[in-house]
Amino acid sequence: MKRKFLTNLILLVFLNLLIKPFWIFGIDRTVQNMVGDESYGLYFALFNFSMILNILLDVGITNYNNCNIAKHNFLLPKHLANIVGLKFILAFVYAIFSLTAAFIIGYNKIQFHLLFFLILNQFMISLTLYLRSNISALHLFRTDSLLSVLDRSVMIIICSLLLFTDIINGNFNIRWFVYAQTIAYFITVLITFTIVLHKSGRIKLQIHKKFILVFLRKSYPYALLILLMSLYNRIDSVMLERMLPEPTGKEQAGIYAQAFRLLDAVAMFGALVGGLLLPIFARMIKQNDPVNQMVKLSFSLLIVPAIIISVASVLYNSEIMTLLYKSNTGQSSELLGILMIGFIGIASTYIFGTLLTANGSMKQLNIMASCAVLLNIALNLILIPEYQAYGSAYASMATQLLAGASQLFIAMYIFKLKPGIKYIVKIITFVVMVIITGILSKNTGNWLGGLVIFGAVSLLTAFILKLINVKNLFEIVLSKQN
Repeated sequence: MKRKFLTNLILLVFLNLLIKPFWIFGIDRTVQNMVGDESYGLYFALFNFSMILNILLDVGITNYNNCNIAKHNFLLPKHLANIVGLKFILAFVYAIFSLTAAFIIGYNKIQFHLLFFLILNQFMISLTLYLRSNISALHLFRTDSLLSVLDRSVMIIICSLLLFTDIINGNFNIRWFVYAQTIAYFITVLITFTIVLHKSGRIKLQIHKKFILVFLRKSYPYALLILLMSLYNRIDSVMLERMLPEPTGKEQAGIYAQAFRLLDAVAMFGALVGGLLLPIFARMIKQNDPVNQMVKLSFSLLIVPAIIISVASVLYNSEIMTLLYKSNTGQSSELLGILMIGFIGIASTYIFGTLLTANGSMKQLNIMASCAVLLNIALNLILIPEYQAYGSAYASMATQLLAGASQLFIAMYIFKLKPGIKYIVKIITFVVMVIITGILSKNTGNWLGGLVIFGAVSLLTAFILKLINVKNLFEIVLSKQN
């Protein structure tokens, strides 16, 4: 399992490093610089609004299906035939609830227009993720890795034509950005469905009431967890845009989006690790294989870059944001440092939360997530009126760190994980050395050179401390056993 995890992680990270940074910094950032913080802030708030309720599209189906098919491959044709039909029913329910909620909180005609397409996009994203869960559950990780970058690849092509040519006579606005995403998601759904259909054989789409009720009863704890996590991850910008008067709310949401974009970018790679680990953990638990070494390996591979990125974002926040954006960089740079500290908690969640999900420890996870939601909303309500975007950033940081720490301790208790004093000392030593290295690197004169030196020395420190053991990694990759 270690070899399968490492080799496919390398491919997954390589493909996503090839595509997604260009999307985030070449396309998404360019769009915000072109349309302005207020216009992009409106889109960003609406996008996060559509994300919060998208659990109605999935109701835990994807995660439950991933674990279940990983344990019982033969169920794929039966589940696929019923669940695809169910997804369309859920799409209708999601659209009704989303549009009703949008009406209640007072969105106008322009906002409704954008929200309609964002709702459609969320449905296609959800359907694609469900289809991909079957592919990863079958341990076809290379195929899933290619599909993970397909939508962004198509978006880059479409948006590049819109942004960098005269195809629309320079009349680019935020609506074109949303339309481009819609086309890309539609193409991705078609290709992914074709691949899954090939693996499952011919199916007849059907909706059996008994199957759906049983399936939903088993998957609803996963749905509740996703809803709660979406709330404490995404509600910040919605509360910013709604709680503050116009145009301050939209502008603050746009400034928050500048910093959040980078957090979202690095968290995306954590999500890739979590997505790869879920079927692996599920199969290991099914076969009663010990998970300790896999947990330690995956945690080390994720926590080391998380610590380096967090410290770099605090020390070099102003330089990074000035390089990327044209307006309000003074405020967004401070937000970046605050938000990125929370990435350490997010990294922990993608390891230990995934392990607990694979184990079916949903009661513990849902209690943890409920507390995180209450904390996040309470902090936002208290902090936003006085501190605006800063308030949301501090609320996010506190929530992510506490959520990550909670899942770590729950996993340690359930699985009797014992990291050992030696490993803990190594982590603490690494954190201290990274901070010292970062402070010293600021005095090099050239910030970009200092950042490169900081990253290189920090990685070298991880190798010296053997948090990442290069020799062992090569042995695992080159071994013939999975």
